[in-house]
Amino acid sequence: MKNLQHFSHAQRERLAFIDFSLNYFGEISRSDLNNRFQTGLAAATRDFSTYKELAPDNLELIHQSKTYHRKSQFKPLFGHDPVQILHTLARGFGDGFSSLFEPNQLCIDAPQLNKPSVDVLSEVMRAIKRKQLLEISYVSLSSGHSCRIIVPHSLANNGSRWHIRAYDRVTSSFRDFVITRIKSATLLGDEMYVGKESISADKQWNRIVDLTLIPHPNSSYPEAIELDYDMAHGQLDVECRAALVGYLLNRLNVDCSQSYHLDSTHYQLALKENAALFGVENAHLAPGYQENNNEK
Repeated sequence: MKNLQHFSHAQRERLAFIDFSLNYFGEISRSDLNNRFQTGLAAATRDFSTYKELAPDNLELIHQSKTYHRKSQFKPLFGHDPVQILHTLARGFGDGFSSLFEPNQLCIDAPQLNKPSVDVLSEVMRAIKRKQLLEISYVSLSSGHSCRIIVPHSLANNGSRWHIRAYDRVTSSFRDFVITRIKSATLLGDEMYVGKESISADKQWNRIVDLTLIPHPNSSYPEAIELDYDMAHGQLDVECRAALVGYLLNRLNVDCSQSYHLDSTHYQLALKENAALFGVENAHLAPGYQENNNEK
């Protein structure tokens, strides 16, 4: 019997759609498959036959309704990440880059309020791909409007907004720029200085920090927090780029003080080893953290 790698990408997509629908909706029809992929009912029939050959115990045809139903002994053919599952349930299954999704009233995703300009994003990504300079008109919370020449190398989501990680020629350092604060961006023909401006020179980006998170010591029911984060033996080990550590700890409301004095009703997690933040440039974003452990 063929395994999944022997099929074309397009057919694997259709088989994955069958698998996903059976697993999370419990049923699927030929018309569902045809409406999604526009392959015709005859082709849909062949896809269901192929799926049944691969996983005969996963589905059965209910002739009265002409739908395939999930059997109790179902075992998924495809691995599905929980985060991607929820995103797919809320937004739709692989409907393409430009499609507008119909909201799923049974699975509501958080609204995304920070939406970067597609024109700016286009310029940024081409600059990253070509390793070229980008001229931006930028508005900072601390210094207001300025024009910058940057050399971007990566995009990163800090949980609430997207950042560009780039070498900034104004400050001669690697910095983070919020995409939505860029008013305009122009790709320049000049290429970067390979030595000091390339990703390999960004020490904070390339450094991996090991963080151990625990339920806040003052929590009344730490088991609830352990379940939230699928902790093993009461802790969660996380690897994170140093350039992103401060954002992560801030977003998760992690008490990073040495004495765990922050309110445990708001800061449900705590950083087990405060020293893990030594040398992290954005450690000031970590709740309660005081460099050299000089807490107020």
